[in-house]
Amino acid sequence: MNYLKKLGIKFGNAICYSGYREGQSPIDGTFPSYKEVVEDLKILEKEWNYLRIYDSSKHADLVLKAITQEQLTFKVMLGSDLAAESNNPECPWGAHHSKSTLADNILANDKQIDRMIELAHEYSDIVFSVSIGNEATVEWSDHQVSVQRLISFVRRIKQTVKQPVTFCENYVPWIGKLEPLVEELDFISLHTYPVWEYKTIDSALKYTKHNYKTVAKHYPDKPIVVTEAGWTTKSNGRGIDPWNASQQFQAEYYCQLMQWSHKKKILTFVFEAFDEPWKGSDDPLEPEKHWGIFTVDRKPKSVMKELYSHL
Repeated sequence: MNYLKKLGIKFGNAICYSGYREGQSPIDGTFPSYKEVVEDLKILEKEWNYLRIYDSSKHADLVLKAITQEQLTFKVMLGSDLAAESNNPECPWGAHHSKSTLADNILANDKQIDRMIELAHEYSDIVFSVSIGNEATVEWSDHQVSVQRLISFVRRIKQTVKQPVTFCENYVPWIGKLEPLVEELDFISLHTYPVWEYKTIDSALKYTKHNYKTVAKHYPDKPIVVTEAGWTTKSNGRGIDPWNASQQFQAEYYCQLMQWSHKKKILTFVFEAFDEPWKGSDDPLEPEKHWGIFTVDRKPKSVMKELYSHL
């Protein structure tokens, strides 16, 4: 597509990467080691050209440092992990914060944006784009940030950063709520999850196409990248029926998604590389923990078994 050339991006395989293993979590600051990050990247370099990382923390620093020092060829979408700046009674799992917490979050978000700017400069040959946040405006988000605040981030970043700027969000808010933000962005980053919307594998790709085409039709002159699309392999029934979460369905959706995105040359980030046990509740079957196309111990699930039979 011409939009890739406009953004200075070549089409390729893309995947979301977060390297937290058993006993590690961004919540308490227990980060993967440099050695562990290198192990992950050496696995992923066989198949993927682009990585999306979600924050500008020590983890992001390690990823960018490893790519540089190990002379890997990945290009990275760098992110900002924004905390809630307002309460959200619409969040199903609770999103009420004290005034002091919200005030602290505002300061922390400013620091996160500043750090992202620093990393974008330091690793300008690796970071191909920057995202001001992730799912911070959809109605069920537990980390709500206002559209005007997001606009202020974009304007601050663009004062010094040369890379294209985006925001990663569910497909729904792009139609309406985020229109003022779109005017400031270089491209839209869209999330699509048929399995969260109670779709079966038979209608999954059709639903993904509909999500993409709806937003594309609304903004015919704005480039769109799919920054999350995937299928969980386990569920405790919270939001996803257990029968609809499996390695078989993940493999089928992945193959359909790749065929479509390659045919249309739509840069699409698969969600995600590795399972992350720290996410969600303490229930081991929590679906948030099982989106990886590799398990937490870096073994390939069904979708990757043929390609990674050596692991």
